[in-house]
Amino acid sequence: MEENKAVQEPKEHTYQASDIKVLEGLEAVRKRPAMYIGSTDARGLHHLVYEVVDNSVDEALAGHCTRIDVVISTSNAISVQDNGRGIPTDIHPTEGIGTVELVMTKLHAGGKFNHDSYKVSAGLHGVGVSCVNALSSELIVTVSRDGKLFEQTFRRGAPQAPGRNIGDTDKLGTKVFFQPDNEIFSELIFNFDTLSSRLRELAFLNKGLTITIRDEREEGKAHEFCFPGGVSAFIEYMDHHKKPLMEKPVHIIKEQDGTPVEIAFRYNDGYTESLFSFVNNVNTVDGGTHVVGFKSALTRSINNKAKDFIPKNKKEGIDLTGEDVREGLTAVVSVKVYDPQFEGQTKHKLGNHEVKGIVETAVFDMITNFFEENPAIARKIVEKVYNAAVAREAARKARQLARRKSALEGGGLPGKLADCSSRNPSECELYLVEGDSAGGSAKQGRDRRFQAILPLKGKILNVEKARMDKILGNEEISTMVQAIGTGLGEESFNVDKLRYHKIIIMTDADVDGSHIQTLLLTFFCRHMKELIDQGVLYLAQPPLYKIKAGKIEKYAFNEQERDKILAEIGDKKGIYIQRYKGLGEMNPEQLSVTTMQPAHRVLKRVTMEDVVEADQIFTMLMGEEVEPRRKFIEENAYLVKELDV
Repeated sequence: MEENKAVQEPKEHTYQASDIKVLEGLEAVRKRPAMYIGSTDARGLHHLVYEVVDNSVDEALAGHCTRIDVVISTSNAISVQDNGRGIPTDIHPTEGIGTVELVMTKLHAGGKFNHDSYKVSAGLHGVGVSCVNALSSELIVTVSRDGKLFEQTFRRGAPQAPGRNIGDTDKLGTKVFFQPDNEIFSELIFNFDTLSSRLRELAFLNKGLTITIRDEREEGKAHEFCFPGGVSAFIEYMDHHKKPLMEKPVHIIKEQDGTPVEIAFRYNDGYTESLFSFVNNVNTVDGGTHVVGFKSALTRSINNKAKDFIPKNKKEGIDLTGEDVREGLTAVVSVKVYDPQFEGQTKHKLGNHEVKGIVETAVFDMITNFFEENPAIARKIVEKVYNAAVAREAARKARQLARRKSALEGGGLPGKLADCSSRNPSECELYLVEGDSAGGSAKQGRDRRFQAILPLKGKILNVEKARMDKILGNEEISTMVQAIGTGLGEESFNVDKLRYHKIIIMTDADVDGSHIQTLLLTFFCRHMKELIDQGVLYLAQPPLYKIKAGKIEKYAFNEQERDKILAEIGDKKGIYIQRYKGLGEMNPEQLSVTTMQPAHRVLKRVTMEDVVEADQIFTMLMGEEVEPRRKFIEENAYLVKELDV
């Protein structure tokens, strides 16, 4: 026994200094790329372009660049060219190598740490373009400066030779050409629309800057963006499917204590708030002190004006809150901060306390003057806000009534919810299933330990056209909110009370199913967006086809899979193909195997890469205006391959 024990004991491993690995230079970026660019999928791929473009935009912020040209080549390489000052090309005085090589190969090397070169900058950490170099199979920098044309080539981050002058020029600027490395990225195809959306946004935020994008993969595919109106033009772009209460947005431009502030806002007759905030061109999706300052000033100024238009006896017992003030508001808050401090690594929330006061003062003074000069518009806004407050009070009473009713009936969960036995939200899933029939099959086919089923009857309310009191009065929405557990509305929503960390929408693969799916997505986007941000909302993907040949039975989720399965089966007789139109056509076992079992199912996570574009799409598809929706259908009808009616 002792002999066997001695043989089975693992060989002791000593932990010594030689076991410590030091990653030099860009080697660390190639070893752990996701630490620097977030991921190595399509999102990370497009992030490379943004890093290079941001350098050119920083030249524009410094007053030295008026044009940026982006080109997608036929080989899916990218070139970004600007007419800025050009990267210095001489030998760096302390590092002893060319400045271009230093910028491209050293992390935390750049002009953004010197406020004499860049007063404000989006690329705060100085690792952007060097990371792009590290993750490219080839990168070529061409600099026009001091009458000379300078060029240097890199492969996977390493310089191939010292930079050299290749000719004379009378131009200024920098051009960066790079080919993403197929050893790093799982996705290598750039999406023209994704890049266009970000470049359009940058053009809005930097008025007068011209940004172009051209796709050499498809003839004639190009955009040019230039908006002298700045963020005011941004508001008009976002609002063009809505009915505004005022012809032109309120546009605020002010610099105070060295901080430029540019804000535009306008009210429409809808019920949704669309507020977008930026710091040094970075989209601060979680807001921050600049947003707090704007909201505070807006609420205070409208409350002051309400005294002129709403009689005291009518307003008695109803206070105008920030939630009321922002109903039907579209706003863009953009600030340029000398030394921004962000909360967390993602730059999603500004933390500089002094910015709140700067923005609040600028906004309050401007809105107060605007209301004095435009009393008719002020009255429209105040009346809309007051109506929102009345509806909010009605919604509050509806919540209280629902809570009392739940308490009297016993238990806080809806009766038709088939809940799971686990009480650990991280492993629990909630299926929102179209129809009682499919809900019954899902209940029989689920894993009761962690899968809950909530059947939804018919089509829920279109929340794009409804205030909160109407939304809470909708039985299906009320039941769904009750099951999810977070509450609803600015005052009540608490993501920490979420009962399931996967919420899965499961609808039929027909027109009605797509409509129900869109209604549900509109609800989550407008009233539970945090669930989308946290990545807990999914779409189930039921199979479209069942292929049966003798004892062989396979499922296909699209036409390509169907054709592949048919090719594998060959010319066997008696092949039967069933096209599923509804979940109810599958028995519980089939639904479980194809759509619910984690080992076999396909889920699509719902994300919002472009919040502005998503806002526009929901407004167009689900809003009051019919004409934009009709035009969209006419322009895209040819893309429909199968239409079930």
